[in-house]
Amino acid sequence: MSNNEQLHLPASKKTDARVRRTRDALGDALIALMQEKPFETITVQDVLDRAHVSRSTFYSHYSDKDDLLMSDTEEFFESVAMALSVRGDKSDRVFPVKEFFAHLVDAQQFFKALMKSGKFHDNMELARGHFARGIERRLSELPRGQAIPANERAAIAFAHAGALLSLVTWWVDRGMREPPAEMDELFHRMVWKGVSTESA
Repeated sequence: MSNNEQLHLPASKKTDARVRRTRDALGDALIALMQEKPFETITVQDVLDRAHVSRSTFYSHYSDKDDLLMSDTEEFFESVAMALSVRGDKSDRVFPVKEFFAHLVDAQQFFKALMKSGKFHDNMELARGHFARGIERRLSELPRGQAIPANERAAIAFAHAGALLSLVTWWVDRGMREPPAEMDELFHRMVWKGVSTESA
């Protein structure tokens, strides 16, 4: 999930270009391997061979393959969650649902590999935290969101992040039949109807 270019997302942290290339190579190698064989059978050496990175370089960045996976997905989730704010998006959207769902369509093999790896739940909990922070930030930036009392925004954002992940599960279970743009509209109708109710 290190390919932020596909979503046109900014890098979440400013890092040296060489370090970024190394981390991307390692993340891409692990993702490719996860689509070929079970996560538990993948060794650090497998990742090194695929990425053409030395063992010392790997351990200067990560403690093991689990750390690599969680770090890679954390950067991705943070970038997605903050994308609208960083871009200065002028819409009333609180999350780039359309772009995120389109990415899931393109990354179906990885998504399935993640579920088989036993790491899916941990990743979804990680996503929920980042998504909640991103939604809370957007609510504080948008006039419609500013109608929500500041002390309630974090709780409401967390609830919407959970709803978004539930929507992802529902959509995936149905075979991703609905277009990402349609899912974006549905999610934001849910968000703003809830806000209207809260502020009534």
